[in-house]
Amino acid sequence: MQPLARSLLGVPAVLALLTCSLDFAVAAEDVKKDDKNFQNLGKGETSSKNDLDLKEVVFVIQSQSNSFHAERAKQLEQNILKQAAELTQELPRVLLVHLLDKHEGAWTILPLLPHFSTTFGRNSSWIFFCEEETRIHIPKLLETLGRYDPSKEWFLGKALHDEQSTIIHHYAFAEDPTVFKFPDFAAGWALSLPLVNKLTKRLKSESLKSDFTIDLKHEIALYIWDKGSGPHLTLVPEFCTEDVSSPKAMGCATIFHTFLPLCGNPVKEMDVFVAVKTCKKFHDDRIPIVKQTWEEQASLIEYYSDYAEKSIPTIDLGVPNTERGHCGKTFAILERFLNHSSDSTAWLVIVDDDTLISISRLRNLLSCYDSKEPVFLGERYGYGLGTGGYSYITGGGGMVFSREAVRRLLASKCRCYSNDAPDDMVLGMCFSGLGIPVTHSPLFHQARPVDYPKDYLSHQVPISFHKHWNIDPIEVYFTWLAPSGKDATSGRKQVHFKEEL
Repeated sequence: MQPLARSLLGVPAVLALLTCSLDFAVAAEDVKKDDKNFQNLGKGETSSKNDLDLKEVVFVIQSQSNSFHAERAKQLEQNILKQAAELTQELPRVLLVHLLDKHEGAWTILPLLPHFSTTFGRNSSWIFFCEEETRIHIPKLLETLGRYDPSKEWFLGKALHDEQSTIIHHYAFAEDPTVFKFPDFAAGWALSLPLVNKLTKRLKSESLKSDFTIDLKHEIALYIWDKGSGPHLTLVPEFCTEDVSSPKAMGCATIFHTFLPLCGNPVKEMDVFVAVKTCKKFHDDRIPIVKQTWEEQASLIEYYSDYAEKSIPTIDLGVPNTERGHCGKTFAILERFLNHSSDSTAWLVIVDDDTLISISRLRNLLSCYDSKEPVFLGERYGYGLGTGGYSYITGGGGMVFSREAVRRLLASKCRCYSNDAPDDMVLGMCFSGLGIPVTHSPLFHQARPVDYPKDYLSHQVPISFHKHWNIDPIEVYFTWLAPSGKDATSGRKQVHFKEEL
């Protein structure tokens, strides 16, 4: 095995995350200012006679156990309770998904519905779900929910739809994909308790049929719709993903904070090692795309192939190429990183040769994670979660590992059952067995921009996309991912949490 590139060796240790606790303290204070601005938008509005009591709403934050995400969810919980106290109403129940159930599939929500039905079925009217960056104006939310008869079955949200049939939704509604609406979780979404109770009966009588969880918001909408037997999503204009500074936010019960997370300084270039998986047949068409787009952002990068070609250069790991899976190659990369790179190189990123990625944005995002923790980060999928399966990071959008995660993985006995096993799924199974949860970021994408609703991407600063099929990958990169003054195609400014929480 060849030694890693000389630039990888002897890098001094960098303690880039020492400022995170300070940034969180500042953020906790400044969130009050930002939320106050949002709450002030609704001042002067009169309450409807149909307004709910706050105790009739159960808030469920779709949180994660990673320390960064758990802290963000906790701050949102505190803000909800603070608003409730200011309304001099009985404090509502606020639940964090990662604390509700240790079951691997709790994040898919459906397994939690029986608990919600049993616990809240008699004394509550609504379960309101939101993400950790959703911001809620409680009086406006109560006014909005008060328009709907809580004795009926309601599925409420901000509607998204596919503009063309897409692989991530298994080409559903291929004749006209615009007809099926599903919720944008970022804006919040709500289920009435009668619907929760109905879904619970169904869950108890028949097991979930799908083996894979790919796009949860679409799959939940499909399950609720039940081939026409259940309700469609009802569009609620007050559930928004507008920025607080937008005039459109005036009538919103919710908004969403759109920014690229940054906790202190971005991690240093030499803290991130990038491994590109390729093979000889793609050296001439895919690798030139990487070199014309994002390669220059990566100070530490190597290409791993089944054929050593000096002009790229590629490294032959001695693992035969396989048509699919690539598990043997991925584990060889993990071994090489752990055993031949500097201990001060905190992060490993494994991508495909047709992944388009912004390393500069990734460095910003990684400033929010502690590399001393076992972090396995990317776009989360699930397999067999209804029957005791596991979550995994889908490989095409990029898989990010802290050195500690790699160390614990390789110290275990968990390995590929064959060289062509699906590497991302095997990794998910291994980390699940080790009790290390995957960490989801919606900024990583397994598919192309055209495979996602425009409105969904409009409130993101994406980190990656995947596949060159039927697109110009260079154009996609410079449209969506290339560095700029604002570091986002949408024109949204990159900000620190303490400025924009």
